[in-house]
Amino acid sequence: MEFTLIQKIAIYALPVIFAITLHEAAHGYAALRFGDGTARAMGRLSLNPLRHVDPIGTLLVPALAMVLGGILFGWAKPVPVDFRRLRHPRQDMVWVAAAGPAANLVMAIFWGLMLKLAVGVDLGDYNTPLRMMAEGGILINAVLMALNLLPLPPLDGGRIAVGLLPDSLAIPLARIEPYGLFVLIALLLTGVLNQVLGPAVSGILSLLSFLL
Repeated sequence: MEFTLIQKIAIYALPVIFAITLHEAAHGYAALRFGDGTARAMGRLSLNPLRHVDPIGTLLVPALAMVLGGILFGWAKPVPVDFRRLRHPRQDMVWVAAAGPAANLVMAIFWGLMLKLAVGVDLGDYNTPLRMMAEGGILINAVLMALNLLPLPPLDGGRIAVGLLPDSLAIPLARIEPYGLFVLIALLLTGVLNQVLGPAVSGILSLLSFLL
C-alpha cells in the first residue's frame, strides 16, 4: 500500500505530538511531586497536547525532517520548573529531569506493543497504517530519549549530570546552559550529533527488543 506525503504526515502526527508533549508534561508532574507547583499554576500541568505544542518545534520541524529524510525529532514549549522551589533542589532536579526521557521510554514500549498488534493480528486495512504509526512512535521516542540524555545543559542529561557530579565538575557544566542550544545546533550542522545519537538510538531499540 502506497501512501502520499500528506498521509504519512497524518500517520506520524499522533506519535510525534504525544512523544514531545508527554515528555514535557512528565517534567511538570515530577516537579509537582517534589514541591514545585509552577507548571500547575501556569496551566501547563496537563496531558492536553494543545497546551504544550510549539508550532515550529512540534509541527514544522518534524514535518521537515520527514520530508528531507533527517533525524525525526522536535520539541514542545518547555514546562516551567522553578528548581529553587523543590524540597531538595539538587537531588530532586535529577528526578525531574529524568522524568521526560522516562516518559519517552514508556511510550516507546507502548508503540512496541502496538507494532506487535499490527503484525500479529489481522486488522484489515488498518494493519499498515498502525504498523507505520507504531514504527514512527518507537523511533521518535527513542530519538528524543537519546537526545535529551546527552550530558549538555539545558538538555535533561545535562541537568542530571549537574545534579550527580561533584561541585568541581557540576558548576562548570552548569555554566554551559546559556550556550547549550548553540552547541547542539553546531553538533547538528557538523554531523557529529548524528554520529553520537546513532549508537544511542540503536542501543535503546535493542533494549526495547529485549523488553518486548
